[in-house]
Amino acid sequence: MIKLRLKRYGKKREVSYRIVAMHSTTRRDGRPLEELGFYNPRTDEVRLKVDAIVKRLQEGAQPTETVRSILRKANVFEQVNA
Repeated sequence: MIKLRLKRYGKKREVSYRIVAMHSTTRRDGRPLEELGFYNPRTDEVRLKVDAIVKRLQEGAQPTETVRSILRKANVFEQVNA
């Protein structure tokens, strides 16, 4: 199963995340299938490739709870159902 989840990167105490599509059995910082966006929790900065995310969700990818809340705030799920 493919999951949309966060991949951690950055220095210690200055962490940022990339939103990626990965197989569910791959480790957190392993090689992703595709990078779909960026999330910085310190500044709440979010950049998303919405068309690629919508495509992955329509193919059956399952987001984690954190990624689901980020996508909900960006109104991505409305585009999937349309």
